[in-house]
Amino acid sequence: MLARLALCSPSPSRIRLSNVRAYAQSKFPRPHGKSLAHRSELKKAKRIVVKLGSAVVTRDECGLALGRLASIVEQVAMLQNQGREMMIVTSGAVAFGKQRLRHEILLSQSVRQALHSGQNQLKEMSVPVFEARACAAAGQSGLMALYEAMFTQYSTCTAQILVTNLDFYDEQKRRNLNSTLHELLRMNIVPIINTNDAVVPPPVPNSDLQGGNVISIKDNDSLAARLAVEMKADLLIALSDVEGLYDRPPGTDDAKLIDIFYPGDQQSITYGSKSRVGIGGMEAKVKAALWALQGGTSVVIANGTHPKITGHVISDIVEGKKVGTFFSEVKPAGPTVEQQTEMARHAGRALASLDPEQRGEIICSLADLLTEKKDEILSANKRDMELATSSGRLSQPLIDRLSLSSSKLNSLAIGLRQLAVSSRDSVGRVLRRTRVANNLELEQITVPIGVLLVIFESRPDCLPQVSALAIASGNALLLKGGKEASNTNRILHQLAQEALSIHGVADAIQLVSTREEVEDLCRLDKLIDLIIPRGSSQLVKDIQRAAKGIPVLGHSEGVCHVYIDNDASIDRAIDIVRDSKCDYPAACNAMETLLIHRDLLRTPIFDQIIDMLRTEQVKIHAGPRFASHLTFSPSEVKSLRTEYGDLECCIEVVDSMQDAVDHIHKYGSSHTDVIVTENEEKAEQFLQQVDSACVFWNSSSRFADGYRFGLGAEVGISTARIHARGPVGLEGLLTTKWVLRGEGHTVADFSEQGSMKYLHENIPIPSGGFS
Repeated sequence: MLARLALCSPSPSRIRLSNVRAYAQSKFPRPHGKSLAHRSELKKAKRIVVKLGSAVVTRDECGLALGRLASIVEQVAMLQNQGREMMIVTSGAVAFGKQRLRHEILLSQSVRQALHSGQNQLKEMSVPVFEARACAAAGQSGLMALYEAMFTQYSTCTAQILVTNLDFYDEQKRRNLNSTLHELLRMNIVPIINTNDAVVPPPVPNSDLQGGNVISIKDNDSLAARLAVEMKADLLIALSDVEGLYDRPPGTDDAKLIDIFYPGDQQSITYGSKSRVGIGGMEAKVKAALWALQGGTSVVIANGTHPKITGHVISDIVEGKKVGTFFSEVKPAGPTVEQQTEMARHAGRALASLDPEQRGEIICSLADLLTEKKDEILSANKRDMELATSSGRLSQPLIDRLSLSSSKLNSLAIGLRQLAVSSRDSVGRVLRRTRVANNLELEQITVPIGVLLVIFESRPDCLPQVSALAIASGNALLLKGGKEASNTNRILHQLAQEALSIHGVADAIQLVSTREEVEDLCRLDKLIDLIIPRGSSQLVKDIQRAAKGIPVLGHSEGVCHVYIDNDASIDRAIDIVRDSKCDYPAACNAMETLLIHRDLLRTPIFDQIIDMLRTEQVKIHAGPRFASHLTFSPSEVKSLRTEYGDLECCIEVVDSMQDAVDHIHKYGSSHTDVIVTENEEKAEQFLQQVDSACVFWNSSSRFADGYRFGLGAEVGISTARIHARGPVGLEGLLTTKWVLRGEGHTVADFSEQGSMKYLHENIPIPSGGFS
């Protein structure tokens, strides 16, 4: 064994090593011995081994992959500075040495041939086959020098350790290696380990001892596994040039990335070829990973050449994000979220093929169950409310949204029955019919979007609403609710599946109850067709940011305005402001900013509005212009774009209706905005000019709701400008497809020499027309 310390200048991070160790012990207090069961637990990992495959370290024809290495070094240094103990097992010496020697020989050949034979002979130069040990000897020094230079930029010291199989079989050498590594980690130094390929003998096939107690060091995969177990590492991250472990060779048809791999699943795997430069392969990686897992070290195999998510694959893995394949000894009782999605899609297609009356029966059955099982639902909701209140983690608006009542369940049931009747002509409805040519007819018909993912927090009433809309539109549905409503969501989902089972499509609606992170769900772009978030503006923003390749239907904020014009009725103004703000302050359609015409300041209408808000215990924040009119004003608003979601609102002064419109366009969220006035001309101008999803005249902002619009239910309110806008009901969950019926027609028939001509005649659609 060779050990060489790469010295660097002292840094503040090593001046107080005792403080670093104490911090690490408090932050990562996990005794080694049993592997971590879930990805979310990887944040607890303190001692981490990072294995870099040759394909990660090198780049075709260009030597080392400097950009990738720089990113990896930065991540390792960052984790080291957090108090973790990082070790690197690196490949690349042979590959780098081979490229280095190749360039040298090509250069020398070109010089000799240029001198003796002329330039025309250069094309015939051949490159000899290099012996691997010589390549390792040529490449090792350059590889380590690069690591030293890069880590020095982060004031992190490194140490090079070259090992062979004998260092693990010889007890004295094994103890020396173990002692050296522990001492380096104690000094906050990152060990960089590699097999000493310049002297190592060729690997002997099938030389692992029986019983799994020893694994031969045949390649850096087995070296990393052996080292991780010897050093009692919490986590081994093996980076290569594939996304992780697939059930069959990547690139083949139907190959699927395995999110979690369990011991005993090897029979379901078909291995492909090895990487372009390494001596291992996926089979070797899996064998090494399972050996390390058995020894108490968690393992993730991931892509280090084209990292997904943030571009920082090592940091993402340690943060518990869904990257690569995670090896776990704990198999969940239920299906994975990918399996749930496939089950939902399959059952969703059966749901879409049912007759409209059958889908209506399912919705009516769900409505009946909401009233029949009312006591069970409210009991589960009471448990959630008690837990939420005692924990103190939820704000009052979220607790309000969490609460269910008999009246709310009755309203839900009424809305569902209304939807069951109105939705019977939804799926398969003919929107357009065209006679393209004689005996060639084209139809555009409505069809389901596919698989919907609805993510909601503290809103258990959302579950039956969205479920009914999915059933009516023939869509499969994946639901992810907040854990604060887990008891209520569970029973509501059971009722939805009970209703679906009357026509054998219970799997069409799935409730995700695993530890799946929302961010991970948003990356299932090959399984999910539309994401609908229901919750806080922050939740919606996070989902819109995380969703890659999946459209998101929703609004990020509900900054709704009520403008009191100088021609407003006092009684109407007071009633509308009270209802808009106080009826349900946590709703996204509640008023957040009250705009008042400047002529109304210090008038009875203004005084009565202020008195009413104080009586309702609404906290008032003054906008900049409103504050300037007052000697002693309320607290000045921090932002005119604030969604309070509580008994709070901002009051601001405007000079005219046009000024109010400009204010709404500048500070609003295009959700719902209201004008209160008796001047019809002003009202019509306001309704026309305000560019929001919902614009009202002399009516409360709280009317912006699918049930109140007569849609039966809604999946949310969209402020988007395509597909659906405003309260999104059944129509917003449908798309279209084109159906063409012919009699052997070909495009060639319509060419200049063809016998047919395009007609493009509109064909009338009979009332209630279905394809």
